[in-house]
Amino acid sequence: MIIKKAVIPAAGLGTRFLPASKAQPKEMLPIVDKPTIQYVVEEAVAAGIEDILIITGRNKQSIEDHFDRSIELELLLDRKNKKQELEEMQKISTMANIFFIRQKEPLGLGHAVYCARRFVGNEPFAVLLGDDVIHARVPCIGQMAEVYTRKQSTILGVRRVGFDHIHKYGAVESDDSESSVVRVSRLTEKPAREEAKTDLAVLGRYIIEPEIFEILEHTPPGSGGEIQLTDALNTLAENYPVWAYTFEGRRYDVGDRLGFLEATIEYALRREDLSSGLKAFLTDLKYGDS
Repeated sequence: MIIKKAVIPAAGLGTRFLPASKAQPKEMLPIVDKPTIQYVVEEAVAAGIEDILIITGRNKQSIEDHFDRSIELELLLDRKNKKQELEEMQKISTMANIFFIRQKEPLGLGHAVYCARRFVGNEPFAVLLGDDVIHARVPCIGQMAEVYTRKQSTILGVRRVGFDHIHKYGAVESDDSESSVVRVSRLTEKPAREEAKTDLAVLGRYIIEPEIFEILEHTPPGSGGEIQLTDALNTLAENYPVWAYTFEGRRYDVGDRLGFLEATIEYALRREDLSSGLKAFLTDLKYGDS
């Protein structure tokens, strides 16, 4: 089955980015000149996904506004004959069928995904977290969709992060530590370094079978008092095959200040209109007075 639906949880308060996220969604913070959430939506669209549900919360209206049309802006750009800018603005509102629903309480990622039950129905779906922007030749979720066509079961996007960082993520245990696709034997949500048995971490990309919703409905609060998607996936793995795929590409944790800066600099360096000037600036900064 082809993956045609994606869910993007975007209801978090963005406390790691205060005070910048106090009055605006962290997902709208720009990497160069594009909101971070647009990179995630574009990844899904590039992988052939047609319907996208963005799960928001209070004070997130600007996300909906961004993916809606702005008639006044379009008319202004047309009147000033700014054709390229006009096409870019129109593309944002037409790139996919984008829907929105609010997570009314901050009950965790598992609960956010559960909010998508009616949207998803009885078919496999992708989940893309907005804190993870992935630059890859083949879209990360597209790579995972290819693995899904072979395995026909839940796929987790993973990379090794080192034991000093595994406490930030869901850790994946497997009997096979060498292959790019391994069967998951157990997941642990944010294990302490001294307790972690693996540094293989789930990094914000999933393709999940719809059986997860029945499990989420009966999953009690776990780490942090929240309903954890990791706990539900653990239960799923006890009854169905769950696979971890080590994806290709450069992943940025844009919910972290340093990761956000790294993404901004590297995306700018990939732009023909910005790279030479930025390289000159960074060279002067490195060797000059700062």
